[in-house]
Amino acid sequence: MPIDPQIQAILDKSAHLPATHTLSVADARARYEALVKVLPPAAPIAGVAERTIPGPGGPLKLRLYTPPGPGPYPVIVFFHGSGFVLCSLDTHDGICRNLCGGVGALVVSVDYRLAPEHRFPAAPDDCLAATRWVAAHAAEIGADPTHIAVAGDSAGANLAAVTALRTRDEGGPKLAGQLLIYPVTAHISADMPSYAEHAEGYGLTRATMEWCWHHYADATAATNPHAAPLIAPDLSRLPPALVQVAEYDPLRDEGVRYAERLLEAHVPVELSRWDGMNHGFLFWVNHVDAATEAMREACAWLRRVFAR
Repeated sequence: MPIDPQIQAILDKSAHLPATHTLSVADARARYEALVKVLPPAAPIAGVAERTIPGPGGPLKLRLYTPPGPGPYPVIVFFHGSGFVLCSLDTHDGICRNLCGGVGALVVSVDYRLAPEHRFPAAPDDCLAATRWVAAHAAEIGADPTHIAVAGDSAGANLAAVTALRTRDEGGPKLAGQLLIYPVTAHISADMPSYAEHAEGYGLTRATMEWCWHHYADATAATNPHAAPLIAPDLSRLPPALVQVAEYDPLRDEGVRYAERLLEAHVPVELSRWDGMNHGFLFWVNHVDAATEAMREACAWLRRVFAR
């Protein structure tokens, strides 16, 4: 279908800006942080607090979003995008609030180390450490350690998928589910058809993904399942997954293929394709109608996962 007119209006407002891959890392980060000022309001929640825990590379900051009502709560460990290089706890504050309020779960957003200052495997190591900390300290933060899901968007969804692989292979904790929002699952050298179809013109571009991969990891990442989980030889015994993809997204096909491989491995998986949408559309919950519906879908799926 044609691109959604609400998304097109957003693209039109940013059409004059220089492409991300033409910027320095510092300037690109500043642009993404400025996005916070124009994002729509998010769901009301009971409270927000920050904690600093020991991490593999030093202190690791977490932001905890608490829902209304008594605990212990199911918990979502959330990893933000973009590209392993950009964004922060602040840029994804609205997504975390919407998940917290929509699911009735404690959301723990992880301020993992970014490239190029900290290249692969710093980010997945931080995400695994944070997930294990949440499980070990569940009582302390009002969480139920038997109901932990991982979630993320874009590069954050890559980190969620990799965390699910590593918790399976490296001693837990056991996860209830994985929410993968337009995930990075393959190295850009895999050259999926959607990269050609939507290389530019819809927000995220192929050139920007090349820029991100250049900063994140060397060429060996293409053959490392902890960077490119689509090439993992065994996807069995992973937690249930919801994979949400967008029609006008260079990453669409690798998300679809990951869902297909999970299904082939007999993992319960739901694949949800949002036609007319582009990469990053879930930033626009309560402004773009389909984004609001996609967030409702994600929250309903997580509630079902936690109810099992």
